[in-house]
Amino acid sequence: MSSTNRSQARRKHISDYYVTPVEDILTFLHAFSEHEDIFNRDISILDPCAGGCDENPMSYPTALERFVRDIYGDYGVKHSIVTLDIREDSRAEIIGDYLEVNMEGLFDVIITNPPFNIARSIIEKALNDVREGGWVIMLLRLNYFGSRARKDLWDLQMPKYTFVHHKRMSFTNDGKTDSIEYCHMVWKKGYCPEFTKLKVI
Repeated sequence: MSSTNRSQARRKHISDYYVTPVEDILTFLHAFSEHEDIFNRDISILDPCAGGCDENPMSYPTALERFVRDIYGDYGVKHSIVTLDIREDSRAEIIGDYLEVNMEGLFDVIITNPPFNIARSIIEKALNDVREGGWVIMLLRLNYFGSRARKDLWDLQMPKYTFVHHKRMSFTNDGKTDSIEYCHMVWKKGYCPEFTKLKVI
């Protein structure tokens, strides 16, 4: 779930509400699991921009539950998934601003589709919050790599993997896309490669 173009105190997000496609998240999870089998044990997971509303479920928790069921069956691994969102109409169990909540050291995985305008703040906070050796996974525009303003981020925190979705995502019910390619960037805390491994999925 993502609310783009939040500004200042991120109060304008109510009308900027986009549902992350569960099937695209599942495509990523299956591709990622071919390289890192991190969901094969009981781990704690946070989605800090969980979204959800009366008409839509929370995308990442829904996809994670389906993925685990597909791989391990109904009686397999059970994960603790904590959901948080700033939106008052969200289905998240915690309503609040992730950037103002202390969650350091509580989670093995932090995964979400962050609002574009504050994505860097969420990435950096997640990398601080996740446990040592833990994982931070963010859905971002592929061109997020291309700004001089973020060059220092890549110098200090290059993602271990980048999974590029070859089909453009639709975040609306009409199936239309915004002519932008998206990718799931995956960081491992404590590991900063010289370059990211890129896979088109």
